[in-house]
Amino acid sequence: MLLNFMDKIGDWNPQLLREIKGRLKVFPVAIACITSLIGQLILFLYQLREIPGGKYQMSGTYCRLGEAYKQQLNDIYPQISKLQQQLSWLNKSKNYDASAIQSLTQQIDQLKAQEKNINNILYNKYCPLEQINMQQWWRDHWEYIFLSLTVIFIFTLLVAGTYLLINNLAQEENRGTLNFLRLSPQSETNILIGKILGVPILIYLTVAVAIPFHLLAGRAANIAFSHILSFYVILGASCFFFYSTALLFGFISRLFSGFQPWLGSGAVLIFLFVTMQLASSGPYLDNAAAWLRLFSPFDMTAYLFPNLFRRYNWELLQQIQFFYLPVGKSLLGLLGLNLVNYALWSYWVWYGLKRRFRNPNSAMLSKGQSYLLVAYLQLILWGFTLQYLKNYHHYYSNGNPAPAYYDLNYQVTQNFPVIVFFNLLLLFGLIAILSPHRQAIQDWARYRYQNFSQRKGFWQNSLLQDLIWDEKSPAIVTIAINLVIVTIPLVTWILVALSLQANNKNSLDWLVNDVGRFKAILGVVLFICMAIIYATIAQIMLLMKTSKRAVWAIGTVATVMFLPPMFLGMLSLNPDKHSTLWLLSSFPWAGLEYTTSTTVFIALLSELSILGLLNLQLKRQIKIAGESATKALLTKS
Repeated sequence: MLLNFMDKIGDWNPQLLREIKGRLKVFPVAIACITSLIGQLILFLYQLREIPGGKYQMSGTYCRLGEAYKQQLNDIYPQISKLQQQLSWLNKSKNYDASAIQSLTQQIDQLKAQEKNINNILYNKYCPLEQINMQQWWRDHWEYIFLSLTVIFIFTLLVAGTYLLINNLAQEENRGTLNFLRLSPQSETNILIGKILGVPILIYLTVAVAIPFHLLAGRAANIAFSHILSFYVILGASCFFFYSTALLFGFISRLFSGFQPWLGSGAVLIFLFVTMQLASSGPYLDNAAAWLRLFSPFDMTAYLFPNLFRRYNWELLQQIQFFYLPVGKSLLGLLGLNLVNYALWSYWVWYGLKRRFRNPNSAMLSKGQSYLLVAYLQLILWGFTLQYLKNYHHYYSNGNPAPAYYDLNYQVTQNFPVIVFFNLLLLFGLIAILSPHRQAIQDWARYRYQNFSQRKGFWQNSLLQDLIWDEKSPAIVTIAINLVIVTIPLVTWILVALSLQANNKNSLDWLVNDVGRFKAILGVVLFICMAIIYATIAQIMLLMKTSKRAVWAIGTVATVMFLPPMFLGMLSLNPDKHSTLWLLSSFPWAGLEYTTSTTVFIALLSELSILGLLNLQLKRQIKIAGESATKALLTKS
C-alpha cells in the first residue's frame, strides 16, 4: 500500500517524490517524532509544576476564599482614605475638636488593624484544598499549553522552513543539479511545489505529531473549533507565501553564497518578533502599511485567541477598513482579507519565481507586469489609507478637548510618508530589475537594426512600442509610465483636497498658504523628472564593458542622490534661503515652500535639459553598441 501511495505521489509530482525519498528515512523521522513528543511532554510538565497544592496561598488566583477577603480590602481602602481626609480637615480647622479627632483616629486604627489582619490571612495563610477552583486552573493550564504550541508552530514552520528551502537551493546550485531541474520536462510550478512540500517535510512531521495535543488542549480550554481551524488556514497560507518568497530569495541572492539561509531565515525571525510585539501592544491598523502587518499571522492569531497577548485589544483589528469597507466586522471578513493579501502577493512572487527558475539572468518582472504591480500597490496603499475613524482632535480656547471627528485630508497627510516610502522602495527596485545590461541592449539594438525595414506599419516600426514592452530595451519609458501611475492618485488628491476640507482648517495649511496647489503639482513633476534622471544614469552605467557595471550603477545613482543634499546641509545652505539649489537636488519638495512658481518652472526646465542630454548620450551609446555587435556578427559569418 505504501509503495502504491508513493507511486501516486511520483506520478503527480516527481520532484516531491525525490525530496521525500531523500528525507523520510528511519533515523530522521524518529528524531523528528521523538523531538516533538519530548517537547510536548516538557511543555505539559512545565505548567504542571504550578498546580495548586496544600501550600497554595489564600491570595492566589484560584482560591475562592481569597476573593471575599480581597473584596473586603477594596471596601476598607476608600474608608481609610475618607477618614484621613476628615482628620486632616479637622487638624487644620480653627474650631479644634479633640473628641472628634480622637474618634476619627480610633476608627482609622481599627480599619488599619482589619487591613493588617486580612493581609495576614491572604499572604500568610494557605487556602483549603476544597476551596481551590481546580476546574478553572485546568482550563487555564490547557489554554497556556494551546497558546504556547500556537506560537511554537508559527516560529518553527516559518523560520525553520525558510532556512531549509534556501539552504536546499544553495546546495542544488553548488552541486549543479539545479540546472538539470531546469532542463526537466516538468513544469516550473510542479518542481517548485515539490520543493515547498518536500524540503521541509520533517518540519511538517514534527508539527503534525503535535497537532493532536494542540487540538486536545484547545478543546479542554473551551476554544471554539472554528477559531482553531481558522488559525490553521492562516498558518498554511502564511507558510505558502513565506516559502515562495524564500525560493525567490534563493534565486536572486547567489552573491551571498553560503550566507543565504541565515540571511533569509534571520529576516523572517526579526519580522516575526517585531510583528508579535506590534500585535501585543502596537498601534491600530489605520494606516497605509496595514497590508505589511497582515503578512504576519500574529495579528489574526491574537484576534482568534484574545488571551495570547494579555494587553492586545482585539477590537482594533475589527475596525480595519479597506476603502471604507468594514472588512474587519466579522471573522469571515478578516479571514478573507488575510487570505486575499497572501494570495495576491503570492501571485507576484510566483510570477518572478517562474521567470527566474528557467532563466537565472532574466528579470523577475516583465515591463507589462511592472505596470500592474505598481497600480496594485497604489490600490492597497490608498485602500488602507481611506479608513473612516475619528482621527482629528483639537481643543477649545479654554483648554478643554473638543469632540473628535473624521478628517479625510488629515488622514491622507498622516499616511503620506508611508505612501512615499513604499513607492520609492518599489520604484528604485524596478529600476534595478527592469534596466537591462549591456548584452541585452546590444541584442535589442541589433534586432532593431536588422528588422526595422521588414516591419510594416507605424506601430510595428515604432520605437515607443519597444520601449514600453520589449524587455531588452532601455527601461526609461517604463519607469516614466510607472511614475505617472504612482502620482495619479496624489495629484488627484491635491486637486480635490480643498473641496474635501470640512472642519479642520489646519491640515491643509501647507497646501493653501505654504506651497499652493500649482507649486505642489510642479513639485510632483520635478520628482518624476529627477527619478527618470536616476533611471537614465543607471542605464548608462549598465552599458559599461566592465563586469562590475551593476556596482557602478548603484554607486553612481547613490552618489547623485545623496551627496548634493548632504553638501547643502554641511554648508548650512538651508532651503529657506537657497531654495533653488534644493529644487535641483533629490529633495526638491524641501524648497517648494520658499520659492515662487516661476523659479520652480525654471528648475523644471533645467532638469528636463539634463534629462535630454543624458538620453542623447544613452542613445549614442546604444547605437554604437548595436552597430559594433552587428559588425562583429557579420564578420564572423
